[in-house]
Amino acid sequence: MRRLTVVVPTYNEAENLPPLAEELWALPIPELEMLIVDDASPDGTGSIADELADRHPSRISVIHRKGKLGLGSAYLVGFAAALERGADAIAQMDADFSHAPSYLPAFLERLDDADAVFGSRYVPGGRIDDAWASWRLALSSFGSFYSRAITGLRVMDPTGGFRLWRRETLLGMPRDRVCSNGYVFQVEMAYVAERLGYKIIEMPIFFAERRLGKSKMSFKIQLEASLRIWQVLFTHQKLDPSQRRNSA
Repeated sequence: MRRLTVVVPTYNEAENLPPLAEELWALPIPELEMLIVDDASPDGTGSIADELADRHPSRISVIHRKGKLGLGSAYLVGFAAALERGADAIAQMDADFSHAPSYLPAFLERLDDADAVFGSRYVPGGRIDDAWASWRLALSSFGSFYSRAITGLRVMDPTGGFRLWRRETLLGMPRDRVCSNGYVFQVEMAYVAERLGYKIIEMPIFFAERRLGKSKMSFKIQLEASLRIWQVLFTHQKLDPSQRRNSA
């Protein structure tokens, strides 16, 4: 069984964090640790994370940052910490239950045949909650289509954020060159992985509407992400498998 660390960036997820921890720890994955990266949430998410860590020191750890520094940098900090602590597999997921923890055991099984496993809304069997507003559905669909059209990505859901990485894959990627700090971070990581020749398996997921709290997605965020796709292309288009870094 792989040592799995689940990296969860948080900003104002006080209501969701305790039940998320319980669902993750209930999974049939003995060596599962949560790593919370909190961006100074004003609703007390960081304090709740600390309380959970005090009660379960071997199952959860917390990184506190001094402000809202962005999704991409939160994941990069979390990945680095998970690798340093010896994780064999590193998952990334939202804190709002849009990503069901119950998918993780199947993701881990498929990781035996891949360098990364991506949860996908846009492969056969994947779908999005009917509760989503039509404008959000349209933006999400267009964002994935646009990202793939510009970069040539083969993955069907490049903007999705529910992923599982092998330790060796993240070590082999030039994470210090990843420059996106918003939602386009997901596209950039997928693009870098593909350019380096890593094998990605997509598994269908149901992307649920958040249970509690308020979505942070907006038209402005999506528009900015669309513009930054070009930066991703120009930064990494010359990568090839020979440029993988030492993963030993």
